[in-house]
Amino acid sequence: MRSLNTTTPGLSSPGADFRAAAGWPRALPPGRDVRPTLCFVTGDAVGVVAATTLASGVEFVEALTIVLAMGTTRGWRSTLIGVGAALATLVVITALAGYALRSWLPEALLQLVVGSLLLIFGLQWLRKAILRAAGLKALHDEDDTFREEVEAARAAGEERRLGLDWFAFVVSFKGVFLEGLEIVFIVITFGLNADSIALATVGAAIGGVIVLAAGLALHKPLARVPENTIKFVVGLLLSTFGTFWAVEGLGWFGPDDASLSWPGGDAALLVLLAAWCALAWATVRLLAPGARQEVA
Repeated sequence: MRSLNTTTPGLSSPGADFRAAAGWPRALPPGRDVRPTLCFVTGDAVGVVAATTLASGVEFVEALTIVLAMGTTRGWRSTLIGVGAALATLVVITALAGYALRSWLPEALLQLVVGSLLLIFGLQWLRKAILRAAGLKALHDEDDTFREEVEAARAAGEERRLGLDWFAFVVSFKGVFLEGLEIVFIVITFGLNADSIALATVGAAIGGVIVLAAGLALHKPLARVPENTIKFVVGLLLSTFGTFWAVEGLGWFGPDDASLSWPGGDAALLVLLAAWCALAWATVRLLAPGARQEVA
């Protein structure tokens, strides 16, 4: 596991070894010591931000549809309180789960467990995206979902608890919480393995802000978002990083419990991504003719 922070731990005097290696002038004024703390842009960092941003965006699109349906038919106060309660719960789950996994599992075992789970999760996304691309599964329609949610909201009776429209609160909470759990899982797995939950959280927040800003500007579901294409990309990224980290974690079974290293380091991610893309493309090509015959 590679930390994204380039600061060298355990220097005899802060920055001295770094200056010596870099050939910096020795006559640096007291109190003006410099140590590098800026992250290098690595394959892990780019993958973390890309995967969490895209996955968050897809899930927020689905959650936004539910929230808009409740807000426009039942009122915004109870709806937004439900959204806030769900987000607060997700933040707590992220913090507790991330701390527990980091504290309880050694590095190599953490990579193996989290990488394997990420691979399984990614294959589920990839499977659905492949079936939709091949025409064997219907595409998700946000407009249809919005109409169904609006009809359910109008048909529901009036029930108030704690001064809230309970139906709007519960449906909004449930919608945001269930969609958010997938985001939390991706944030934790990517964040722990890349040694930066903060970076993964930033990626997820970017995706959420983009979707929410677009939804508020348009005042309607984002039906034109190429949802299946985004899910296809996210599935490929999850499967790629899951494979990469799970194989590294196999070092836990070795005598020193140390993580394995891929030939070429992070560059192996590009090879894995190309392999998964080729496999997915071939699967779509194999399934598509059968789908066309079924439709005919």
